[in-house]
Amino acid sequence: MDTRPHEIDEKRIREAVRVLLEAIGEDPDREGLLETPDRVARMSRELFSGMEEDPAVHLSKTFTTGSRGMVIEKNIRFYSLCEHHLLPFFGYVHIAYVPDGTVTGLSKLARCVETYARRLQIQENLTQQIMEAVDRVLKPRGVMVEISAEHMCMSMRGIRNASAQTVTTAMCGCFEEDVSLQNAFYQAVRS
Repeated sequence: MDTRPHEIDEKRIREAVRVLLEAIGEDPDREGLLETPDRVARMSRELFSGMEEDPAVHLSKTFTTGSRGMVIEKNIRFYSLCEHHLLPFFGYVHIAYVPDGTVTGLSKLARCVETYARRLQIQENLTQQIMEAVDRVLKPRGVMVEISAEHMCMSMRGIRNASAQTVTTAMCGCFEEDVSLQNAFYQAVRS
């Protein structure tokens, strides 16, 4: 777990946005751009709020259960920013775990996803981080995470392919050992 303090420096963000606007040939003093540096600075506090949060805090609200059946939370919508181009990528996260005596509140998985997504990310790391957090906090028999996302660095620049979806998975425990459990997960998230 990363425990470094993360401080959003809005003053420096405003200065940097003004420099960026000048660098692309814009006039930061024209009417439409006058408040842009301030807007971007305020937006940054929201978009990067996950840097200041520990996702495990959300998952720590747990309940005792005798169930050993798979728990699936699917179609968790997320938005993040690619650390390579500072462009958005967005899509859906599907999470499954097999409890070993403990479950978390239904909204807590989505809050965990949101916390990790509100950091500069790459999809592969986001998938792994979510899986590791669920495994570390809930200590289930196994965890499986799948993310399907569109990346604006591919859609609006570069190859300009808006139909491409990137799919990543991460799994541990009984999901690694049992292909039929993996298949049950895939069947459930695709139905």
